[in-house]
Amino acid sequence: MRSTRFSKGTLAAATAALVLLPAGAAYAGSGPATPPSQPQKLTRSTAPSPEGNPASRLAQAAGVCDDAVPIGERGLIKRGSETIASVKQFYSKKCQLNYGYVWVWESFRKTAAPYDVTAGVYSYSKDTVYAPKAWKATKQQEFWTEGAATVTHCTSGIGSLRPAGSPQAYQAFSQKRC
Repeated sequence: MRSTRFSKGTLAAATAALVLLPAGAAYAGSGPATPPSQPQKLTRSTAPSPEGNPASRLAQAAGVCDDAVPIGERGLIKRGSETIASVKQFYSKKCQLNYGYVWVWESFRKTAAPYDVTAGVYSYSKDTVYAPKAWKATKQQEFWTEGAATVTHCTSGIGSLRPAGSPQAYQAFSQKRC
């Protein structure tokens, strides 16, 4: 009789446990995805940046292709030992164009009177500056050239900055790319 009681008690406990367990289990990612009520759109930043952003307002105004990427090492425009701007070259595979880019450093910009800036793409192959652009008496920080059809040339981005009251411009160029 004793073994029967134990068996009935065990059977009752097991049955109670089974009643408490759910019939099935769901795991994350095991079922169909629930569509969002509103599809989310990824937005690309349009903020200018020292690295160069082809989606910025000024880049778009210059016609920079959205896939443009920096190529080569940047050049630094210096006034004595002070770095006042960066110069880069960008390349668009989709548009097959190069772009010149100048970024005036904030440390210079916030204390400088208006300055003149130039930018372009220098072709070592043709000894010519392509897509040259100049800005006079500005306090703008970001500068883009239009596209230059120089992807088959050896090129560098070039730029200069002349502070107001200075008789000379300071200049630099990015790494030569072939």
